[in-house]
Amino acid sequence: MEAHKQLTIGLFGFGVVGEGLYKVLQQTPSLKASIKKVCIKNATKERNAPASLFTTDKNELLNDDEINVIVEVIDDSVAAFNIVQTALRNNKAVVSASKKMIADNLPAILALQEETGQSLLYEASACASIPVIRNLEEYYDNDLLHSIKAIVNGSTNFILTKMFEDKLDFASALMLAQQLGFAESNPSLDVDGFDAVNKWTILLNHAYGIVSHPDRILFTGIQNVQGSDAAVAKEKGFDIKLIAQAKKLKNGQVAAFVIPQFIPQNDPLSFVKNEYNGVVIESGFADKQFFYGKGAGSFPTASAVLSDIAALRYNYKYEYKKLYHHKPHQLTNDYYLKVYLSFDDWKYIPREDFEWIEEWHAQEDRKYLIGVLHCQKLVQFDWWKQNNTSLILTPDPIIDNLDIIHLKKRSLELAGVA
Repeated sequence: MEAHKQLTIGLFGFGVVGEGLYKVLQQTPSLKASIKKVCIKNATKERNAPASLFTTDKNELLNDDEINVIVEVIDDSVAAFNIVQTALRNNKAVVSASKKMIADNLPAILALQEETGQSLLYEASACASIPVIRNLEEYYDNDLLHSIKAIVNGSTNFILTKMFEDKLDFASALMLAQQLGFAESNPSLDVDGFDAVNKWTILLNHAYGIVSHPDRILFTGIQNVQGSDAAVAKEKGFDIKLIAQAKKLKNGQVAAFVIPQFIPQNDPLSFVKNEYNGVVIESGFADKQFFYGKGAGSFPTASAVLSDIAALRYNYKYEYKKLYHHKPHQLTNDYYLKVYLSFDDWKYIPREDFEWIEEWHAQEDRKYLIGVLHCQKLVQFDWWKQNNTSLILTPDPIIDNLDIIHLKKRSLELAGVA
């Protein structure tokens, strides 16, 4: 596509994001982009657009030679992948907001772009209005990117904010999130961490060239976070946030996970409240940079879709520099994590799995400890997700294998053993 070429769009989906995009495009005539046809599932539903715009036949869009861009914002990831695959092979550029579809099919999506030479852009799939993919692609050289740490799910952040600031219990905070449209009617995708780990799969590729699947990334959501955890966090001067994190270890491999974490109140992510998202990127010479913006909703997501559409006028493609032009990094579970664990009964906790326990409070009804264990113990077993157990990472939770020997030795010396 040459610069400033007229973009003729076939749009799949006219829900919150699709309708948002339709309205935004009407207000940006300078973009030279217009929607020719919208494919929807339910033909009888009332919509705020002319009836002639809509069809239920996907081929009307996919086989129309005038349509040179397909925008896909539907919530069925299998159907979305079929649309994307066909569109790219039919010589059309594609813009998608479907994180599950991209995360589940990442190797195939990379291969399709290589095979067809067409552009597939999906900025809206990761943090709605925050341009994090484009920044990782263009700005951060592989060797300089130390770590990336983010709040990528607005619904869980909203729930945790309400639990902390308004002292709501989990169920009431969740109900409020649903009433305001921040959480789905089936909230487990958000609450149990599935949505966040899908986004993290995508961002790991652009940050480190890692081609993974959500199943290979250690994750949990906020489903087991208790009011008593919030009280302990407050006492220690922390907030609790669902944090997606990736960090380069000393051996060059990458530790990555999505787990609730204690966040100190002077950390930039502590300021990210309600349905907002935040990303902190740490690199060799730029130190820390903080991105902040709305992570959910009609117009924030539509604005990211719009920026991808605008980029297509200049034939913009992701180059996947970290994957194709550098040596891609490897994901590893060979490191240690410092965790806070609260639970009802000691019998459910495999104390022998811990390298050491620094703090334990066994007298309360709700017991808790702070200790260090190997990441692989969390990958292999799921006792930490069962029996009302709540696991939250401490600030700076990752301990490198090279550091653990030194820390162990020090703790033995302090105990007078060595």
